[in-house]
Amino acid sequence: MQRSASPKDRQAEIRQIFAILHKWGIHTLGQFAALNREDLGARLGSEAVRLWERANGKTTRLLKLVQPPESFAESFEFENEIETAEPLLFMLRRFLQQLAVRLSAIYLVARELTLLITFANKQHYERVFKIPQPTNDVDLLFRMLQTHLENFKSEHPIVAVALDAQPVKPASQQFRLFETALRNPQQLYETLARLTALLGTDRVGTPVLEETHRPDAFRMEPFAWQLNGSVEAKPLPAVALRRFRPTESASFFLSENMPAHFRSANLSGKVADQRGPYFASSNWWDEKSWTRAEWDLQLEDGVVVRCHQSEDQWEVDGVYD
Repeated sequence: MQRSASPKDRQAEIRQIFAILHKWGIHTLGQFAALNREDLGARLGSEAVRLWERANGKTTRLLKLVQPPESFAESFEFENEIETAEPLLFMLRRFLQQLAVRLSAIYLVARELTLLITFANKQHYERVFKIPQPTNDVDLLFRMLQTHLENFKSEHPIVAVALDAQPVKPASQQFRLFETALRNPQQLYETLARLTALLGTDRVGTPVLEETHRPDAFRMEPFAWQLNGSVEAKPLPAVALRRFRPTESASFFLSENMPAHFRSANLSGKVADQRGPYFASSNWWDEKSWTRAEWDLQLEDGVVVRCHQSEDQWEVDGVYD
């Protein structure tokens, strides 16, 4: 059984054949194609015959279809520098219309938009917009961009703008029996975008507890859009603590080192029952160390409050529902 030559060996053989042909005075493709096939094979072997057949169009080779990746991007350079939002919004709406037509033609929708603005000083501003429910609705996508640009300010005029869309296949989902569908996921996202523009990115999102035992210590993280148009209902806790932010300072009257009466800006009364103290502390290893004693107090009118004592200061954390 004859062993097939490796690509490296074939290239070496072809170079050797070319060297021999040059010595024969064969320097063009036409001169090589005019040679006799049998004589060429007898002198230079089967590899030279394959080259001769390719030169004379005697061979067929299946084409390998390589489809280039689709790029859904639009860009424009302004002839004159712009300092207002109207020309920018005009171009963005035209971008969205063109992208929507291109995406719809191949049955795709946009799941993410990337806005790139170039300023006169060659600096760039880039913002990525996550779309919770992928869509090609031009009006909806334009409102999302317009909402963001309402509070956008720059120190330098704009010279160019570009918009890139990441495509995805339209999602189809069958809801489960105990699953609640969002009436309009896009409207929810638009509302959150407006809140983010008004309040800041650090004040809108999902609260995540920090790695500490300090009560009410958390940070805000951006929403992870995994909704797919629905929200599964979760049971609510039986009792909820509505925290005061900030906490309210209070004055307490103690009887045998137990709270007997207290007064704050919005609450006051005699303590009918109490649970505590519950001691908590953390961060003893650095300058952020803290310690406190927490109490759950029930007033005569039935209101249950959470309060704590830190050093010599009393504060009311919140009210239980």
